[in-house]
Amino acid sequence: MRANAHEPRLLRWLDCLTEGVGRAIAWLVIVMMLVQFAIVVMRYIFGIHSIVMQESVMYMHAAVFMLGAAWTLRNDGHVRVDIFYRRLSVKGRAWIDFFGTLLLLIPVSLFIAISSFRYVATSWAIMERSPDGGIPGVFLLKTLILAMVGLLLLQAVAQLIRQALIIRGKLPSSPPEHEELI
Repeated sequence: MRANAHEPRLLRWLDCLTEGVGRAIAWLVIVMMLVQFAIVVMRYIFGIHSIVMQESVMYMHAAVFMLGAAWTLRNDGHVRVDIFYRRLSVKGRAWIDFFGTLLLLIPVSLFIAISSFRYVATSWAIMERSPDGGIPGVFLLKTLILAMVGLLLLQAVAQLIRQALIIRGKLPSSPPEHEELI
């Protein structure tokens, strides 16, 4: 999805933020792969075992998925099982996306935020550490839950603006940049 000159400034800013986070977090996949390779080499060639390195892969994996969720939403990359959606007109798809965002994405995101807030706050209050002597920042890992929700809600606002503009005929819809499997 590329920025469009017809898009309002807020929409462009929100998309730019999501795109920036997504591109930055994508580099973490390479770092994660290199760290995992180093773990294997250290363990099986040199007999060295590192809990911190093993946990760092888990932390990076969590960061990629949680911080990349909004980018995936922006780029229409979430798995979609549909029977009717692809046969709908551009405005029909915009209506489905608008109400899906309004009635599903936002309430579920708010539920996750409300449900996990005490969990994350407690972790911060005790400065939770790894029980296995690994990374002393479990509270940071748990904070990713709220960061994911924040990014998803910001992208939800962008999605609502974009779909409303498409419905009103003020913004052309761009087709998904991925291949349909069916």
